[in-house]
Amino acid sequence: MSPPQPYQGHFDGTRHYFAVRVYFEDTDFSGVVYHARYLHFMERARSDMLACVGIDQRRVHEEGAGAYAVTEMHIKYRRPAHFDDALVVVSTVEAVRAASCDIHQTVTRGSEILVEATVTAAFVSPDGKPRRQPAEWVAAFQPILNRKAV
Repeated sequence: MSPPQPYQGHFDGTRHYFAVRVYFEDTDFSGVVYHARYLHFMERARSDMLACVGIDQRRVHEEGAGAYAVTEMHIKYRRPAHFDDALVVVSTVEAVRAASCDIHQTVTRGSEILVEATVTAAFVSPDGKPRRQPAEWVAAFQPILNRKAV
């Protein structure tokens, strides 16, 4: 028997779906998901989305080329999530530029949108300066780019 593999999300066209279970540690004293935990959920979903399209962030970072850094985020909290809720983070790439990309994300419980965010991630050199992202990354985004957002 082979050891279990970590969970991986999936694509449906240009949308990436990443399931998350709310654990006790994600909640505040009132049993509601603490607002900053949604950032964790969305970060995991973005990282998984990139891995699903073949973007190897670790290799590029270890080679000293750079890494993504969130430079801007607009977030709207609509409804609370609670302990043991089954959530799904839906991510779509809305724009790709030479040194950055915009990703729209929603955190849902069933058909209900709980949180909605737009994230700008810039590719930065090890010293923190913006630089062009690898050409193979820009190419990897093309099949999943939400062209309706343009």
